[in-house]
Amino acid sequence: MASLLRSGAMRRWLAATVAVVFVCAGPAEGLAAEEAGLWTALRSGTHIALMRHAIAPGTGDPPGFKLEDCSTQRNLSDEGRAQATRIGARFRANGIEAARVLSSQWCRCLETARLLRLGPVEELPLLNSFFASSEQRDPRTQALRSWLAAHEFEAPLVLVTHQVNITALTGVYPASGEMVVIGRSETGEVTVAGTIGAD
Repeated sequence: MASLLRSGAMRRWLAATVAVVFVCAGPAEGLAAEEAGLWTALRSGTHIALMRHAIAPGTGDPPGFKLEDCSTQRNLSDEGRAQATRIGARFRANGIEAARVLSSQWCRCLETARLLRLGPVEELPLLNSFFASSEQRDPRTQALRSWLAAHEFEAPLVLVTHQVNITALTGVYPASGEMVVIGRSETGEVTVAGTIGAD
């Protein structure tokens, strides 16, 4: 073995092996640490989880859909319901047994919010989609900024909404069920701390 270690070939092989171990382990450990920090921020109440509703196949909603009639809307699939349930379990696994949960009035958001099982779900029209009415993008986003600036949050807060709303506010394009963790200033300016994937 000693003679092998003295050989240049063996030393190069060992060096390459160690390098591969560090390259493989480093990023994963870094991502785990980053996510742990985001959960800590959410537990503290200093940051907010902006969550895109869980998997609901398709885009937008059928023509003439009605908010009060879920049968006219694009809804969660069975996979989406299972995803929302898993996300709620992740909250609990990371020390958040209960949270204040506010949701868009769209059925797929409300169902996602309820399946988290973190507490009663409140409807917040400011979180409603403007996918079909792009002229509402700027006024709705500014109204949400003002709402965030005007409220104090001591408990963990989860806002369940739509991709277009999250992207307009943060610049992040989230996947279904993904959370964008944000901080906010007294003037309503939003800072993105990071994202937590759905799975």
